[in-house]
Amino acid sequence: MRDVILLLMMLATLPYAFKRPVVGALVYAVFSLMSPQRLSFGFAYFFPFAMILATVTILSLLASKEQKKLPFTPPVIQLIIFTAWITLTTFFAQNPEGAWTEWNRVIKTMLMTLLTIMTIRTVNDVKALLLTIGVSLGFWGFKGGVWTILSGGHNGVLGPQSTYIGDNNTLALAMVTTVPLLVALSNIAPTKWTKRIALGLAMLTAISALGSYSRGALLGGLAMTFFLWLKSNSKAKTGAILLLLVPILLTAMPAEWTGRMHTIDNYQEDGSAMGRINAWQFAINVANHLPLGGGFMCFTAPMYQLFAPNPNFVIVAHSIYFQVLGEHGYIGLFFFLLLFFLSWRTGSRVVRKCGTNPEYAWAATTAKMCQVSIIGYLTAGAFLAMAFYELPYYILAVLVSIEKVLFIAPQPDNTPPLRLPFLNRKPKRRLPGQVDATATTRLPRR
Repeated sequence: MRDVILLLMMLATLPYAFKRPVVGALVYAVFSLMSPQRLSFGFAYFFPFAMILATVTILSLLASKEQKKLPFTPPVIQLIIFTAWITLTTFFAQNPEGAWTEWNRVIKTMLMTLLTIMTIRTVNDVKALLLTIGVSLGFWGFKGGVWTILSGGHNGVLGPQSTYIGDNNTLALAMVTTVPLLVALSNIAPTKWTKRIALGLAMLTAISALGSYSRGALLGGLAMTFFLWLKSNSKAKTGAILLLLVPILLTAMPAEWTGRMHTIDNYQEDGSAMGRINAWQFAINVANHLPLGGGFMCFTAPMYQLFAPNPNFVIVAHSIYFQVLGEHGYIGLFFFLLLFFLSWRTGSRVVRKCGTNPEYAWAATTAKMCQVSIIGYLTAGAFLAMAFYELPYYILAVLVSIEKVLFIAPQPDNTPPLRLPFLNRKPKRRLPGQVDATATTRLPRR
């Protein structure tokens, strides 16, 4: 039954996707980030939802009369350069079969990031993208947060199977990165109850990250919390809330969670930590000997025999930095870091351009929260091989799209908006004879 319902829901969106390409891009983001098909048990589990939605989005974009504009801002140019570089390194990969399989997955992420930026035309489109990201990953944050509370934190939290965020560590990185986006979502919520829902979801998502038992998530969460306070418009209020909540959350976790976090101090005695150090040294050796890196999926047993200090301890990179370094060399790592630096600068530029204009307050807050998400990703990602996970590239898309719709290519007022209940407040119904206080009063002519 779940399979049929999911298929019918996807098919129901296709007419809207043909009418406006941004709808196809947003529905694709749902299947990419949330992976609802992993909640099914039949044919939908491996059904090509993403491929169908990507195809429809491209066809709709080609047929649409809407203006098709990709702003060639620094992050967009750098994303294209980085995509070209990882394509070049794939031609010289040490594991050709595995490399091209991974390249095929990664290139879809890069292409859909660019297509998403291209299809977004209005302020409401940007808010819809933020809502899509927040709800898609907030679903797993809600599920994991409730599970952590009900189990007292004794049982670890896992993500959807056969996805990028399937295990506890990768799910934790996604949750840490999502929390600031949910805070930004609460800022654009039109009513008090939708604002409270977004903030409650952010809290449950943070609890889910703690319940994952991920040490990288703890470090990323602490860094994210500090920058969340730093970017807050009300530092005193935010600081007081964080000083109250953070100790309560940490002390509420069980003894086994505390014991696992303490292994950060004694990494020499932790086999997992020593395995990561071995993998990181392997990545350095590969980059030193191969200027283009080993290519995608080069962390293999034959390669470890050649470049690892301990050739018998074969694991993945366990770090976005050493993953890119080992696979794409020092130049690839430079391009990767430059991409997020330029994304950060875009956020700062948006905040500066918005200034104190109350009409742009939502954009400034969203840009700040995207910067906080980048910090959470780059910190927690230091211990996880998720360099090509879709979420950080969607954050880039949000930042570029805000600058595009507000300052580069603003659209006329007659652009059809997306009607979303969470973002659009319904007008209040007036009783017969009741005067609308917001209406302009016109005096009769003499």
